[in-house]
Amino acid sequence: MHTGSLPSKDIPLDDARYQFEVNLFGLAHLTQLVLPHMRAQRSGRIINVSSMLGRVFVPLGAWYHATKHALEGWSDCLRWETAPFNIQVVVIQPGAIRTEFADVMGARMRKYGEDTAYKDQMERFLGVIDDPGGRTRTEPAVIAKVLLEAATTARPRRRYVSGAMARPMMFLRKWFGDGVYEVVLRRALR
Repeated sequence: MHTGSLPSKDIPLDDARYQFEVNLFGLAHLTQLVLPHMRAQRSGRIINVSSMLGRVFVPLGAWYHATKHALEGWSDCLRWETAPFNIQVVVIQPGAIRTEFADVMGARMRKYGEDTAYKDQMERFLGVIDDPGGRTRTEPAVIAKVLLEAATTARPRRRYVSGAMARPMMFLRKWFGDGVYEVVLRRALR
């Protein structure tokens, strides 16, 4: 279930909690299960798949973004804590990938967002992300190669950014600030 595709006030908190269970607490639980073994052998590598949306935002995605922002911070702390045990923590930050993510998000927005004060904003957003066949999205094989590199290279980077729109959007917000980033989003959604 993707709960991040509606205004945060319109998402039942139980749905938001479920999003955190899937995107943060599930992988945190798995990490807790493997860490004792990794500490005992004094090596290991944890690869967490976040999203470019853990660093930037788009409208109507508050809960999804919150989970990915949380995953970013959690991973950074985990990297610091596990370094003395020679355990590496890597974050993958995919951009727009040719999966059913946008289709599922769009269907959910249309289903639950028809009677909201944000309907016009939602329709403009859906018009921008509507991409039949995923022509403007990156093939999943690209992310598979990034995952393979992160898993097998001797000295992995802390973060791997790959996929459509990830680098430009993250660059824009980091180097030009929130004001410029928001102006670009507003223009894109006209």
